[in-house]
Amino acid sequence: MTDNNKSSEPQPKPDSGQTLIDELNKTMDGGVWQNSLRSALYPILAVFTGLVIGGIFIALTTEEVYAAFRESIFAGLGESWRTIAVAYRALFVGAIGNPAEIAAAIGAADWVAFQDAIDPFLESLVTSTPLIFAGLGVALGFRTGLFNIGAEGQLFIGATTATWVGYTFTGLPAIIHIPLALLAGFIGGGLWGYIPGWLKAKTGGHEVINTIMMNFIAIRLVEWLLRTRMQDPESQNPISPFIADSAFLPSLPFSRFHIGFFIALIFAWLTWWYLFRTKWGFTLRTVGTNPNAARYAGMNIVRATVTAMFLSGGLAGLAGANEILGLNHRLVASFTSGIGFDSIALALLGKNHPVGVVLAAILFGTLRNGATQMQLDAGIPIDIISIVQALVLAFIAAPAIVRTIYRLRDTGDDGQLVTNSWG
Repeated sequence: MTDNNKSSEPQPKPDSGQTLIDELNKTMDGGVWQNSLRSALYPILAVFTGLVIGGIFIALTTEEVYAAFRESIFAGLGESWRTIAVAYRALFVGAIGNPAEIAAAIGAADWVAFQDAIDPFLESLVTSTPLIFAGLGVALGFRTGLFNIGAEGQLFIGATTATWVGYTFTGLPAIIHIPLALLAGFIGGGLWGYIPGWLKAKTGGHEVINTIMMNFIAIRLVEWLLRTRMQDPESQNPISPFIADSAFLPSLPFSRFHIGFFIALIFAWLTWWYLFRTKWGFTLRTVGTNPNAARYAGMNIVRATVTAMFLSGGLAGLAGANEILGLNHRLVASFTSGIGFDSIALALLGKNHPVGVVLAAILFGTLRNGATQMQLDAGIPIDIISIVQALVLAFIAAPAIVRTIYRLRDTGDDGQLVTNSWG
C-alpha cells in the first residue's frame, strides 16, 4: 500500500540545465568527438601503413640495397634506411618545397627566391584541384547509395562543353565568360550523369554497368568531335581551338596556380551544406542509407536518384572544365590521366565527406606531384606512388587489416558508411 502511494506521487522534474550538461558530457566522452576521431584514425593509419610498405618496395627495387646486403645484414639495413629516407625526402621537397630554402627566402626578403621555393607546393595544389571536384561528385553519389564510376566520362563531357563555350562566345568580359564556361561544364557533366541515373530510377539498370559503358562513349565522342566539328582549322591534329582569354581562370604570374583551387573549396562547402543542412540533402542521404524507409516516409526515390546522379556528374564535369579553363586552354584527346577513376579512391579515403575528400585530394595531389622529383633525385620509379595509393585504398576498403596490425578495438561502424553507400 505504501509503495503504491509512493509510485503515484508526482516525480520532480529534472533540472533542464543539468540535463543539457549531462548530454554534453556524454557527447564529449563517447559521442560525436569520439566518432570523429575514430573516423579520422583509420585513414591516417592507412596512409601511414601505405607509406611504410611503399618504403619496403623502394628498398626492394634498389640495386644498392642488394649490394649492401651481400656485404653484411647491417650494411644492407643501413642502405635500405638511407635509400628510403632519400626517396621520401625528395618526395616531400618535390611536393611541398624545401623548408630551409623557404625560410631563407623569407629572411632575405627575396621575392624571386620565395616564388621558386613555394612553387612545388602550389603545383601540388594545382594537381589536387580536379581531384577535389571529381572526388566530391563520387562521394555525393555514394551518399545516395549510387556507385558512380562514370566520373571519367562526365569529366570529358564537362571539359568539352566548357571548351565550346570558351572559344565560341567571344567579346564577353571575364566576369561573365568564366562563370558561363564553368556552368557549361557542370551542365555537360550533369547531363551525362543524368542518363544512367534515369535508367537506374526508371528501369532498374545498374549504374555501375551504365556508367562504365558511358565512359567509353564519352571518350570516343570527344575524339570524334576533335576530328570533325571541334577541330582547330589551323591544325591537322585532333585538338580544339584555344579558348578566349576572357575564359582563362586567373592565375599567379609566376606559377600555374589559379583560382580554380578556391572554386573547388567553395563547391566542397556547398556540397557539405547541401548534404547536411538542407532537406534535399537529407532526402539523398536517407535514400542512400535505407531506400525502403525513405519510400515509406514518402520520399521520391526516383527524383532523389536522378538528382544525385546529375549533381555527381556536374561536379565531375567541373573537374574537366577546371583543367581547360585553368591549365590547358584547349581540348586535346586523352587530356587527363585517370582523374575520374582516382576520384573513387578519394571518396573512400575521405569517408564520403566533403572535408575528407578535400584532404584526400590534397594528399594524392602532393604524392603525384612529388613523385616526379623523387624519380629525378633518388632514381625511384614513379610507379611506387601508384603502389602507395593502391595500398592506402586497400587498407581503407579493408579496415579489419588496420585493426589487426595496430590492435584496435572493433567498434562495428568503421565500414558502415561505405556499405550503405554501395547499397
